[in-house]
Amino acid sequence: GFLIPYFIMLIAEGMPLLYLELAVGQRMRRGSIGAWKIISPYLCGVGVASVIVSFFLSMYYNVINAWAFWYLFHSFQDPLPWATCPLNSNRTGYEDECEKTSSTQYFWYRQTLNISPSLEASGNVQWEQALCLTLAWLVVYLCILRGTESTGKVVYVTASLPYCVLIIYLIRGLTLHGAVNGLVYMFTPKLEQLSNPKTWISAATQIFFSLGLGFGSLIAFASYNEPTNNCERHAIIVSLINSTTSIFASIVTFSIYGFKATFNYESCINKVILLLLNAFDLEEGSLTADNLNEMKDYLMATHPQEYAQLSPQLKNCSLEAELDTAVQGTGLAFIVYSEAIKNMEVPQLYSVLYFVMLLMLGIGSMLGNTAAILTPLTDSRVIATRFPKEVISGVVCFINCVIGLIFTMEAGNYWFDIFNDYAATLSLLLIVLVETIAVCYIYGIRRFEKDLYTMIGRKPNWYWKIMWAFASPLLIISLFIFYLTDYILTGTLQYQAWDATQGQLVTKDYPSYALAVIGLLVAASTMCIPLGALVTFIRKRLKRE
Repeated sequence: GFLIPYFIMLIAEGMPLLYLELAVGQRMRRGSIGAWKIISPYLCGVGVASVIVSFFLSMYYNVINAWAFWYLFHSFQDPLPWATCPLNSNRTGYEDECEKTSSTQYFWYRQTLNISPSLEASGNVQWEQALCLTLAWLVVYLCILRGTESTGKVVYVTASLPYCVLIIYLIRGLTLHGAVNGLVYMFTPKLEQLSNPKTWISAATQIFFSLGLGFGSLIAFASYNEPTNNCERHAIIVSLINSTTSIFASIVTFSIYGFKATFNYESCINKVILLLLNAFDLEEGSLTADNLNEMKDYLMATHPQEYAQLSPQLKNCSLEAELDTAVQGTGLAFIVYSEAIKNMEVPQLYSVLYFVMLLMLGIGSMLGNTAAILTPLTDSRVIATRFPKEVISGVVCFINCVIGLIFTMEAGNYWFDIFNDYAATLSLLLIVLVETIAVCYIYGIRRFEKDLYTMIGRKPNWYWKIMWAFASPLLIISLFIFYLTDYILTGTLQYQAWDATQGQLVTKDYPSYALAVIGLLVAASTMCIPLGALVTFIRKRLKRE
């Protein structure tokens, strides 16, 4: 249900747009601002929009690395701190909040985030998280110290190490009890999802984010390529490796997810069996997972009053329900995986491996984000002649780190979700739409063909031209319409807040100032495109006069 839209989006959007951005960067020899300025002075706003989106992304994305550092430092403890609930202040039992939820959720929401009950209760900066964030930015700064050229050597480590860890996890994951249940769940087609617009939006978003389209980082990196580099071959190879890696990582994830779901299901069954054995004084071994439903019916018929009193405590255990409670984002990275890890043998080893992998992936992504910001800055003669690259890199990292402290506050996770949901998605769609229209209809597809012939020695075939000129723009426009209608139909935007008294997430409406921030996040990047064109038009008009 998801893979079909995913592969359609890869063919119609991913490959063509990746090729287009690589070719533009390689031909123009500039970062995103300079490249689009060469194509047309009226398009200077496209590059600025890309830089602003990358800046927003850098502001919040490195917080993930800060959390990964926090979990990594705690992974050397025995037992793992999220394996059991902590004792209360009287040391007579466990913490109330932890008993109402799970030890992994308690460690995430209370001991890591120390989360507030709502967005309005902003709270204080958590100094442990602030230190981890500072460390994350220090690592990024050391990787980009000498500008974009130096990041290539770092990427050898950040790109290859996760594959080694994933292979270890695949071997371990497939040998876990219940792994098959997760894989069956993953590969069982749910074709009804094809009629759901959100599935297509999710597939497109996954392609955009995993390939880095619209951020300006591809144009920045491609500008350092040799002028005769075969960017067409690279676009095909990179997009195919990217999608294969995504599916490979999904197999690893779902095998571990199956183990976690099976473990929870069997724990639930064992609790119900123990409850029934004690309540009805049944013989040991008379109740099993296979005959549980029949015995429930029998006990309900023979002891109706006792069973009715006990029924509120009897949970309906379902493996399908456990598998259906799928999570994404931080919930998957820090709750589901840590819950599965704590039940493995030698959990410290697998925990260290997992969070080192997460750090490598996070730092790799940050190198792309910062390159998209730094390359246009170092392209600027005004800045580049006055300041060395080390100073420019340091200032960018410092500004991002200071602003990022917002996400280490007690309400920081709510702000993180706002940035994650609204800072890039709509903006990226608009940026990439303008990019394709600009190349095909402003710069001219025939002129672009000649540029490609100069670079790689052959013109693009009919597939690339059809995708660039018609298919990709139409798909992006339809996705844009889906997004807008979805926002309109949703009504008041809502978020998930942690309720410590219930030990679960509850839905709340965003306050008016949060909605204003969401509006500003979307407008800050999207408005650059028309404003850039307007400023260029006014300048040209004044010059003429």
